[in-house]
Amino acid sequence: MVNLFKRLRKLQTILQTKVGTGAATFPSIASATKEFPAVTRLHLTYARKIDNGHMGARHFWRNCLPRLKYHNPGVGMSVKQTDDQAGPAALTIYFAAEKAGSAAIALANERKVTDSLAPSPEANEQSVVLDLRNYTYKQIWDRVQLMTDAKVVNPTGEDVALQQKLDAITKKSGPDRERVNSIRQAKQDQERMLAMARGEVEKV
Repeated sequence: MVNLFKRLRKLQTILQTKVGTGAATFPSIASATKEFPAVTRLHLTYARKIDNGHMGARHFWRNCLPRLKYHNPGVGMSVKQTDDQAGPAALTIYFAAEKAGSAAIALANERKVTDSLAPSPEANEQSVVLDLRNYTYKQIWDRVQLMTDAKVVNPTGEDVALQQKLDAITKKSGPDRERVNSIRQAKQDQERMLAMARGEVEKV
């Protein structure tokens, strides 16, 4: 039974990495256009605590980056967590181009921010910096998608079937857990009553 639960947890982790917000592929060298060049790297900087608008960036790191990396293994992704709550919450996107697309530039210019902790672009790269402060991770993802033209990867039939199976197991586990807890509680009550009875016998 323990091995089954371990396997289910691993399957759940794999499924959560494959599907959901951020499950998408960036343009490659082969599919790139002038407006949407190939994405070469991402760099995320945010403070460890969620105060001062860093919560969305933190959730983007936790929810979206693993999925992006899963579907874009060739795209480098780095993260810098800081203790500076007044510092930037920023995502730097690097493109294989002399100039980023107009959508990327326009969104980056809405709220200009600099990130001194982000690596400098290589000679064949151009980068834009997106201010993440006070955005939810889903709002951040929407902007990233508009800037890069990332194509969402839809779950396969196998993924859907696995999710349904996991949901059914989770639904069933609630009553099972309550039943086991009630059995355990009854056993503890019985042991307590026996202990009290033994104590009364010893007094006599």
